[in-house]
Amino acid sequence: MIFWEVLKRFRIMSDTDTMPEFGKMRKFFFPIYGFEVKKALPMGLMFFFILFNYTCLRNIKDAMMITAPNSGAEAISFIKTFLVMPGAVLFTLLYAKGSDTMSNEKLFYVTIGFFIIFFGLFGFVIYPNLNFFHPAVDTVAYWQNHYSQSIRWPLAILGNWTFALFFVMAELWGSATLSLLFWQFANQTCKTSEAKRFYSFFGLLAQFSLLLAGKVADYFSNISLNAPGGVDPWGISLRWLMGIVVVSGLIIVGIYRWIYKYVLTDKRFYDKPELPGAKKKKAKMGFWQSMKFMVTSPYLGLIAALVICYGIGVNVIEGLWKGQVKISHPNANVFAAFMGRYSFNTGIASMVVMIIGGNILRKFSWFTAAVITPALTLITGSLFFSFIIWRNDFVNILAQIGSNPVAAAVFIGAAILILAKATKYALFDLTKEMAYIPLDDEMKVKGKVVVEVIGGRLGKASGAWLQAGLLMIFGLNVFSGGKKVELISLAPYLFGILVTICLLWMLAVQALSKKIAAVTSTKQPQLPN
Repeated sequence: MIFWEVLKRFRIMSDTDTMPEFGKMRKFFFPIYGFEVKKALPMGLMFFFILFNYTCLRNIKDAMMITAPNSGAEAISFIKTFLVMPGAVLFTLLYAKGSDTMSNEKLFYVTIGFFIIFFGLFGFVIYPNLNFFHPAVDTVAYWQNHYSQSIRWPLAILGNWTFALFFVMAELWGSATLSLLFWQFANQTCKTSEAKRFYSFFGLLAQFSLLLAGKVADYFSNISLNAPGGVDPWGISLRWLMGIVVVSGLIIVGIYRWIYKYVLTDKRFYDKPELPGAKKKKAKMGFWQSMKFMVTSPYLGLIAALVICYGIGVNVIEGLWKGQVKISHPNANVFAAFMGRYSFNTGIASMVVMIIGGNILRKFSWFTAAVITPALTLITGSLFFSFIIWRNDFVNILAQIGSNPVAAAVFIGAAILILAKATKYALFDLTKEMAYIPLDDEMKVKGKVVVEVIGGRLGKASGAWLQAGLLMIFGLNVFSGGKKVELISLAPYLFGILVTICLLWMLAVQALSKKIAAVTSTKQPQLPN
């Protein structure tokens, strides 16, 4: 086995061996003992390939939907409002039902297999036959010009409905495989003594996937530009990228199976009598009971509040920023190549922040580590919106350095979002996952599926609802005069939403830190030991 060839190079310690202290450099970069590599490395690789696929899919869905005929960044708000959120609810219902009737292992294969099949079909069957699936571009343009501007963007979604479906599946991949399947598996199989060291390592290793995904997107977006006349260059890029996503998905399945066969049968790493999530004869708690418990549980409710606030805060910045990216990068290949470079730089920043964040987790309180993300989002988001609102005051200054407000907005927004995403991966995700550890096994499964899938989608959907609502209200003829309404004209309102959400987010962090302190019986809100 490939893993075993790598792992056998490390010294295998027995349970009776003493556990030496790490050196300063080892403690900083790789706080894992030699015998633990058998467990930590494959789980880190699982995270790597899941995040690699998520990054590829995120770049593709944005490039495809934003640059589609008659579409734009504004359409994304409506997709998240009317399609992604209902899709998340449906997925949660099916997943909760599956958790009652299947073992965790079988449920993992079924869930991830569904995504692999869809993305393969999209790249090799659906996209090459768009003329069959989509209404004519001129027909959609006529609808948009004939009817109220309030429904301009829903009509864009209707005209590109397979792209919208792809967008939904790409969004759900992040919630289902990254937030749910992987972290649920990690929380079930990692001891609390391992989590503080392993989780930061998982995150650090996974950041290399952003570098790889960024280079892959940039490479295939550019290579297809040399396609012969009459050939759709984006179609070439998409087939390559979907093939890579499918192969990566199969690798994830193989690693998961390897862990079940070789790691969870090793008593040093998993000493419970049954494998995690073994099929039960009778479910203890149904989905709606789990939902009710989450709503009435202050602990789970506060975790959900963190997830929702993050979704809203980043969404209101990202939606406006992507609108500016479309202006400067108007076609799908150019847009995807730009997003690939954006992902690569996010990966570099995330690796740096991950190393720092891992040490913050070990040296400071849970509150200190968790509050950094909302505080940074508030500060940097305020800078971005301030520039957007008063951008005309900078025209002359930007002209002197050979730039313009659109290019500056793209650059500033990218820098801010890269920092926000890096902090999210390094601190927000890890502190959130630590908060689940004190829960019992059933609530780790059903409470997590509700918080991560419904809560995660609710956060993004809430940001989308607010943007879509503003677009529809200001799209009414009484406000717009029949002119197209875009997000940039709504910047002052979105800025107010961002400030409010970040303040609520910080209050939720403070409240949850007290809950963690109470559950772990510590005087200070430290991470569970």
